[in-house]
Amino acid sequence: MRKVSLFLLGSVAGATLALFAIQPRMLVSTSAEAAANSDVYRQLNLFGDIFEHVRAQYVEKPNESKLIQSAISGMLNDLDPHSAFLDAKNFKDMQTQTRGEFGGLGIEVTMEDGLVKVVSPMDGTPAARAGIQPNDLIYQLDGEQVKGLTLEQAVDKMRGPVNTPIELKIVRKGVDKPVDVKLVREIISIKNVRSRVEGGDIGYIRLVSFQGERTMEQLKEAIADIQKQVPADKLKGYVLDLRNNGGGLLDQAILVSDAFLERGEIVSTRGRNPEDTMRHNAHPGDITNGKPIIVLINGGTASASEIVAGALQDHRRATVLGSRSFGKGSVQTVIPIGSLGALKLTTARYYTPSGRSIQAQGITPDIELVQDLPDDLKGKVETRGESSLRGHLKNAEFKDEKTGSPAYVPPDPKDDKQLGLALELMRGVQKNAAYPPNPKAAVPN
Repeated sequence: MRKVSLFLLGSVAGATLALFAIQPRMLVSTSAEAAANSDVYRQLNLFGDIFEHVRAQYVEKPNESKLIQSAISGMLNDLDPHSAFLDAKNFKDMQTQTRGEFGGLGIEVTMEDGLVKVVSPMDGTPAARAGIQPNDLIYQLDGEQVKGLTLEQAVDKMRGPVNTPIELKIVRKGVDKPVDVKLVREIISIKNVRSRVEGGDIGYIRLVSFQGERTMEQLKEAIADIQKQVPADKLKGYVLDLRNNGGGLLDQAILVSDAFLERGEIVSTRGRNPEDTMRHNAHPGDITNGKPIIVLINGGTASASEIVAGALQDHRRATVLGSRSFGKGSVQTVIPIGSLGALKLTTARYYTPSGRSIQAQGITPDIELVQDLPDDLKGKVETRGESSLRGHLKNAEFKDEKTGSPAYVPPDPKDDKQLGLALELMRGVQKNAAYPPNPKAAVPN
């Protein structure tokens, strides 16, 4: 009806001709829509018939709730790799990540030989105060063996209501007997930002992810800490490390980008309908006072972190160094479904300030440098990107899809070629035409 209304704003003769031309199309459209709806209802009836046959005749009594959830999951998985149904537990876990706080112990962990291995305790948390050390192996949680649990199940057991106790049994290298540790859970804030000063003249900031609503707040704290340690006249710039940052909240990616930009578009999101397009712009104020920035990316840089890299690259605010990013250029909206959970649905694509979609393409670095793999990892580390995921959205702008790049970062900074080159560029030891970037080549706004 919108087209009819617009045409009726013309002259009477014109309106009459327009209505004559449009009305038959509307009737055809209505008829086609009715036919399509009829077919949809037939398909739904088919699903109902099959469901009843399974309930009544399957060799064993099926879990009906699980059948329905599997059907829903199958429907969503067929759309794209990022749409999904979250049951009540997974939805609650996602909300915890979004808040960036939870009741826990403050340990970063991984799994090794079926045991929970401590990567590091977080400063100021129950784990740190109790003397838990990196490489400790946790083999019991409140008397229950860790063997047989997944990492997620073990983490769930360590998390819990604030002020509740938990007992850990630990195997520690160099200690003959198991170590018993009793802890009381506290509020733990997810640490998304880590920082340090490199060589007394360069600020290094690693953004681990954009999960949690305090990412921007933590970035401000990191910048302030670096500025306290290094006088402005000696500070050569900042290395913003987005490698292996798998993304997170869109609003946090926008805030982080805005922190380094004075003006212009940061990102636009475009849904199925033109009226769903949204543009997000920067506000005056650069948190670094215009200091040079080098952004590090690799094959693990995805989604929200690609938004930041793309915005700073298009505005020539930073030089992007490393290897091609993952290439996830879509936005998911989480829609709560009562007490049952939530629907995570792909609702838009996002575009960098220059109007480019990085879907199944990724961000191409200004200076490309692929990190060397150790001999023991060669042939074992899989290079993946959005284009390798089954059912991924196609990029209408580019027919040739790009693969990702390795997502390996050496644990010892001395072996980190990408970081090493960034530091040498800032100190003038190495020269490259892409650093510093030319602001005149930025996207016009």
